[in-house]
Amino acid sequence: MAGEKILLEDVRKSFAGRAVLDGVNLAIEPGESLAIIGQSGSGKSVTLKCILGLIRPDAGRILVDGEDVTAMRPAQLEKLRTKFGMLFQGSALFDSLPVWRNVTFGITQGRMREPARMRMIAEENLERVGLDGRILNLRPSELSGGMQKRVALARAIAPRPEIIFFDEPTTGLDPIRADVINDLIVSLVDDLGVTALTITHDMASARKIAHRVAMLYQGRIIWRGPRDRLYDSGNPYVDQFVLGRAEGPIK
Repeated sequence: MAGEKILLEDVRKSFAGRAVLDGVNLAIEPGESLAIIGQSGSGKSVTLKCILGLIRPDAGRILVDGEDVTAMRPAQLEKLRTKFGMLFQGSALFDSLPVWRNVTFGITQGRMREPARMRMIAEENLERVGLDGRILNLRPSELSGGMQKRVALARAIAPRPEIIFFDEPTTGLDPIRADVINDLIVSLVDDLGVTALTITHDMASARKIAHRVAMLYQGRIIWRGPRDRLYDSGNPYVDQFVLGRAEGPIK
């Protein structure tokens, strides 16, 4: 099949003899926002790391714009990663750097380059996430958790990536701040026309951010469908997971 932005074909990965990914098949279209849900330890993060080229699968193929990530040399991977933006689970900001240098870190690779221009870029991207220039010189530790998440989001979009990965974007936030971040992600994905892949166990986040949702269970995608079918999937594993029931096929 041609035209997918990201395509996983029969991806397998084991650690110490335990299969974490056991034949993952998944396609993400250009401009699509897809969320992968599943229990802790189901392989969501390993899937993400395989796409990023941080982990090499034992078998299968991962294509990004038709290029096989699993066959790339380090220099090719570095070039590919310029297409990616990333919002890390814990924001992962550098406390030793002011906000403006955090936001432009992906552009400068942490070096002090063109500070006046970088401050302008930082301010422009902070405005996109609802923050203003008054925080440019603050340290991340001086910001609330919700503001830190916004700064991390500004950093993810600053290099104008084609693909953004969101790793548990609402972790550690109260429901109201989480909803603000979800709304921001939706508007940014739409405005910038990027392809988005989110891994989450927050059902409210999955339903709001994603066009489609896929569930990973025991190393395989066991269900995929539009977000409005998440609570009407007809799949007992998905039903148990999204409703948080103790009783069901998931032990």
